[in-house]
Amino acid sequence: MRTLVISNPRATATSPRAYDVLMHALASETDLEIAETANRGHAAALACRAMRGGIDVVVGVGGDGTLNEIVNGLLTDGVHDKVPRLGIIPTGSTNVFARALGLPNDPIEGTGVLLEALRTGSTRAVSLGRADDRYFLFAAGHGFDAGIVGRVERRRRRGQRNTDSLYARLGLKEWLAYDRRAPKLHVEFGDGVTLDGVFFAIVTNSDPWTFALNRPMRPTPEVNFDNGLGLYARRRMGAPGILFSAARMSGQRPRAGRRGAYVVQDVETMVIWSDEPMALQVDGDFLGESSKVVFTSVPKAVQVVM
Repeated sequence: MRTLVISNPRATATSPRAYDVLMHALASETDLEIAETANRGHAAALACRAMRGGIDVVVGVGGDGTLNEIVNGLLTDGVHDKVPRLGIIPTGSTNVFARALGLPNDPIEGTGVLLEALRTGSTRAVSLGRADDRYFLFAAGHGFDAGIVGRVERRRRRGQRNTDSLYARLGLKEWLAYDRRAPKLHVEFGDGVTLDGVFFAIVTNSDPWTFALNRPMRPTPEVNFDNGLGLYARRRMGAPGILFSAARMSGQRPRAGRRGAYVVQDVETMVIWSDEPMALQVDGDFLGESSKVVFTSVPKAVQVVM
C-alpha cells in the first residue's frame, strides 16, 4: 500500500520526537512517503500529484485548512474511483472535520485509529460541499462570519496565535463595523424558493458547524456527512438576539432560534448572491469577497480511513 503523508509543520501539535514516532508507526504498516508543505496551496498540489500518480492513501497531518487543501487536490479531476483514500492525523487548533467524524482530537490517538483502520481496510464514504469550484469539508460562510475569518487570517499572518479569545475580540470588531441595518444577501434554492433580507449566511456540511471554547456550535443539527447541505441565514443582527441564539445552538438540545434566522437542512443546491461584494470563507480559509456563490452537495466524494 502506497501512502503519502502531507504534513503542515506550522500546525503541528506534537513535538518533533512524537512526530517521528508517529511516522515510524505508519512506515511499519505501509510504503510511506512524507512531504511537508512550504506555502499556501502546496498541500493541494501534492495531493493532486498523489492522485494522478496512483497513491493509495493520502494522510493529512495538520488542521482543517491543510485537510481542505488536500481534498481539493485529490478531487482536481472530480469524483472518481481512483481518488486516494484520506487519512487524518489532527494537529490543528480546532480540528472540526476530524471531530465531526467522531475521530479523536489528539494526534497520537488519531494515529492509533488510522493504523487500525488501515489494517482492517475500514473506510467511510463522506459527502462534501462545494462553493463554486472549491470543495469544503464542514462549512462555508458568506458575510459576517467570513469577515471575522478574514480579520483572524490577517492577524495570523503577523504571527499571532489562533485562539478563541482572538476570535471573540475580532468578532466584536467585525460586528461593530458591519452594516446591521440593511441586509444585502439573498438565497435561492433549486426549486425556485428565495429568501431575502439576509445579513449573513452559514452553509454547513456537518454537525457541528464549529467549536467555541470547546463547545460544539450546532445551527443545523440534522446535517451530517450522509445528507445534503444546511443553511443558517441570519435575518436579525441585534447583539442580544445573536448571543441568545449562540447559547441555544451550543446546548445539549440545540435550537437555532428561527425568529432571528432562516434554518434549512438537507439541501442539494442553493445560490447566494449579494447586492455588493461580501466576504467569503470555506473551512476557515478566507477567499476574499464575492457577489454570487453556487453551493452544491457532492455525495460520497471521498473515502476517509477510519
